[in-house]
Amino acid sequence: MSGLLLGQTVAVPEGYAPQLLTPIARAIGRATLGDALPQWVGEDRWYGYECSWLDVNGKPQAAVIEIGVPADSPYLIESKSLKLYLNGFNQIRCGSGDALAARIEADLTAVANAPVRVLLHPLAHFSRAVASDFADPEALCLDTVPATDFCYHYDPTLLALSSSVPSEQRFVMQTFRSLCPVTAQPDWASLYLRCFGPSVDPAALLRYLVAFRCHAEFHEQCIERIYTDLWRLGMSELLVWGRFLRRGGLEINPLRASSEAWLPRHWVADSRQ
Repeated sequence: MSGLLLGQTVAVPEGYAPQLLTPIARAIGRATLGDALPQWVGEDRWYGYECSWLDVNGKPQAAVIEIGVPADSPYLIESKSLKLYLNGFNQIRCGSGDALAARIEADLTAVANAPVRVLLHPLAHFSRAVASDFADPEALCLDTVPATDFCYHYDPTLLALSSSVPSEQRFVMQTFRSLCPVTAQPDWASLYLRCFGPSVDPAALLRYLVAFRCHAEFHEQCIERIYTDLWRLGMSELLVWGRFLRRGGLEINPLRASSEAWLPRHWVADSRQ
């Protein structure tokens, strides 16, 4: 972590600076999850709200940038390096938004070592459905579940089953917190979980997720840790979706699912995003 820009005072670049983009090997976080990792599909979907550049006449342009980094990419992209890289375009003239998106897509693909998808959404046409319950009104909100005896450091043994009979369960938690592993600043999120397999005890699940409150790990790694712990309870299908609040104009939404069929049709926004 010592080589990361995160946690350091770094000047905003005055121009195009792809060298600032910093990869982090996913294998580092996954090595702490134990052997025989589950298989998953999904992506880390970013939204950036401070994307700006100049047109050929020097007139400022702005858009919401959407970035999709596949879950099977060897590297994730460190967030502060991405923010600084995007800020480097603020005073750069570009012929079109499409040309800018293509340049960014090529640079991020090179850093992630996998195909990264980049879209620029014009501000006048950008909208996302807002659903604090992830558009699933039947999901149980864990924040309303009675529970006591909380701890605030990661402990997978807190998970417990209420029945071995296979069933589908869906949960929402809007008070999830973890810590940045570099700065120790809090990272806030809402979580959506969809499980098919032995029934998870809701109070135990709440205690388990609350235990991340002082756990220091990147967003993507937290979601993969939760997925792995739940999968090892005997799930046959699983979805773990985190919607983290933005920092520095960037929000990250990591999603892992056991199959393509369990991927969401729509990437709705949390009410705080």
